[in-house]
Amino acid sequence: MTSTLYQQIQQFYDASSGLWEQIWGEHMHHGYYGADGTLKKDRRQAQIDLIEELLKWAEVPVGEGLTAPANILDVGCGIGGSSLYLAQKFNASATGITLSPVQAARAKERAAVAGLSDRTSFQVADALNMPFADDSFDFVWSLESGEHMPNKQKFLQECYRVLKPGGTFLMATWCHRPVGGADGQLSDDERKHLAEIYRVYALPYVISLPEYETLAGKSFENIRTADWSTAVAPFWDIVIDSTLDPKAVLGLLFSGWTTIQAALSLGLMSRGYEQGLIRFGLLCATKK
Repeated sequence: MTSTLYQQIQQFYDASSGLWEQIWGEHMHHGYYGADGTLKKDRRQAQIDLIEELLKWAEVPVGEGLTAPANILDVGCGIGGSSLYLAQKFNASATGITLSPVQAARAKERAAVAGLSDRTSFQVADALNMPFADDSFDFVWSLESGEHMPNKQKFLQECYRVLKPGGTFLMATWCHRPVGGADGQLSDDERKHLAEIYRVYALPYVISLPEYETLAGKSFENIRTADWSTAVAPFWDIVIDSTLDPKAVLGLLFSGWTTIQAALSLGLMSRGYEQGLIRFGLLCATKK
C-alpha cells in the first residue's frame, strides 16, 4: 500500500510541479490573510507572510544575540521554496527532502540561481525512514506535508529522532475537524468529501489536530497547537481564480490528467473550509 501511495505522490508532483511553479511561484502552500482571513494581498506575499507568521507563532529565534537555527530540515520541501527562504533568513544550512525527483532537481536549480548551493541540499527520501543520523537538525520544518504521511505516528517519531535536543519542530498540515464528545463523529457526507480529496491529491488520510497533539505527546515536550483555518481559507478561491489565466489553461492541457483533475477539484478544498470540515492545523514542540 505504502509503495503504491508513494508512487502516486511522486507522479502527482512530478507531473504538476512545473505548472504550479509557473502559475503560483516557488511556494506551494497556503497563504496567510490575517487572523480573520479578510486581508487583501498578493498571493505570493500571502505565502511569504504565512512562513513569517508561523515562525513568529512558534517563537523561532530571529535576530542578533539570539540562537537562531543553524541546521534546518524541510520535510516535504517541494521545489525548495521554504528551504531557500529559511536558509537565507537565518543564514543557516537547509536540507530538503521530497518523494519527487523532479522537485528535488528543480530545488537544486533554484538554489544555484539564488547562490545558495553551498548551504542547501535536496534529495529524494522517505520522511518515515529518513537517511539522517539521530540529533542532526536544530529545526525541523514541515509545511503541508503531514497530510501525505501514511503513518502519522512514525512521521512524528522520525522528526523527533533527527531533531537535536533543545531543537524545535514546527508543522502546519491539513486536518479534518475534531471528532468525539460534543463534536460528534464524521458524517457519511463528510467521509465522502474527504475520500474525494484523498483521491485527487494522493493523500492516505488526514486526522484532527487534537489527534496530532496526542501523538506528539508520546515524545515531544512543550507542545502547542493552533487552528488557522480562517486565516488561510481564502487561498483556495484565489487559486481557483488563477486557473482561469490563459497560461494556466494551456499548461493544464499539457500536464496530464492527474493535474487537470486536481485543478478541477479545487472547489473540494474551498467547500471543505466553508463547511468546517477541513482545518489548517499548527503544532510546534521541542525535544529535551
